[in-house]
Amino acid sequence: MTIQKLMQNRYSVRSYSQMPLQPEHLAQILNAGRAAPTAANRQPQRVLVVRSEDGLERLGQCSRSLFGAPCALIVCTDRESAWQRQQDQFNSATMDASIVTTHMMLQAWDLGIGSCWVCAFDPDKVRRLFNIPDNWQIECLLPLGYPAADAAPGPNHSQRKPPEATVFDEQVPEQT
Repeated sequence: MTIQKLMQNRYSVRSYSQMPLQPEHLAQILNAGRAAPTAANRQPQRVLVVRSEDGLERLGQCSRSLFGAPCALIVCTDRESAWQRQQDQFNSATMDASIVTTHMMLQAWDLGIGSCWVCAFDPDKVRRLFNIPDNWQIECLLPLGYPAADAAPGPNHSQRKPPEATVFDEQVPEQT
């Protein structure tokens, strides 16, 4: 499958089979995250793999958006190790985590594994229940699993704004 087809076909899976991920598939997904570019190659991402019944139950206390996935990643960043722009102190940690997470999502889909980017969670509870250091920012949760037979794209999956609403040539036009 071409990368273009992969990106167009991938959707947020909200219904998972209970079949555990094959270890080699999980390794490929995690390696895709490691291969992702980060600002100045600082690699501030920190990824916790949660797949035990106890771990998934604890994570379920923090978010209702795991959708019964047999595995979930807690994607964090060490903001102190991320690159910072001198002019305005922009910290690249969240951007870097987004690139890493996107790489993992696309690799998962290529392997027939669904995912759903989750930001609806209680970060304080996740931090406490998973012993996450205070200097790490919890960026997102990424449930992973083989899609259930009833899994399907959401109704808005293929809706996109027209290119002229999001892409500008040379400069932003005057606002009216």
